[in-house]
Amino acid sequence: MKGDKNLLKERNDQLALPFTHDKDSLGIYFERATGKTISLIITDNSTSLISIKAKEKSVIVRLQRIFLDAGYDVINEIADFIKSRKVKTPLLREFIKQNAKGFKKDSSKKITVKTHGRYHNLRDIYDSVNKRYFECSISCLITWGMKSSRYCVKKRTLGSYSRHINIIRINPLLDRKIVPRYFIAFVVYHEMLHADMGVEEKDGRRSVHSREFRKRERMFEEYGRAIAWEKKWI
Repeated sequence: MKGDKNLLKERNDQLALPFTHDKDSLGIYFERATGKTISLIITDNSTSLISIKAKEKSVIVRLQRIFLDAGYDVINEIADFIKSRKVKTPLLREFIKQNAKGFKKDSSKKITVKTHGRYHNLRDIYDSVNKRYFECSISCLITWGMKSSRYCVKKRTLGSYSRHINIIRINPLLDRKIVPRYFIAFVVYHEMLHADMGVEEKDGRRSVHSREFRKRERMFEEYGRAIAWEKKWI
């Protein structure tokens, strides 16, 4: 017990050291606190505020810029979260709750959200995909799109993500008995990747389907099955 107290005191002493909230210092702090090799990326993503992914011998940590202003208690919980996704993070959740208000965009046009279809419930699918692939870090809305005679089912219109209003729309013509749940889950996963990754810029060019995007897209558990179904029916 005495050893535990000393360890706790040492940890608190470390937290009390001067800390400049910049990318490099934060990355060094996380490496010391976790004992892991950290690749830290600071983003302006307003839908995925924190993302942690293990890659070979390192851990890729994507943090929204707001965490540069977080207190030591929150930074410490992030370090614990990097080490184990099972830890409780009440301070981190409260920090996100308080600061996420600044990401809400004003809009004169009311957004109508409809998740219950005749055959498929988008809310259930979204929650399942979010938990399995994104550790519940995606916070955008999801809805069936508006039905229209011009809104035909084509590869480019199966789904869409609007960063401006932070919403995923799924083609309502996919709400059919013949369409398997795993295929809609794949479309939802695809759009959630857009919400998570944003637009990549390289050599002055913008890419929404970068090499990294395609790599992560293939991580969908039933990717091959979904692509095969799409080729056959759409």
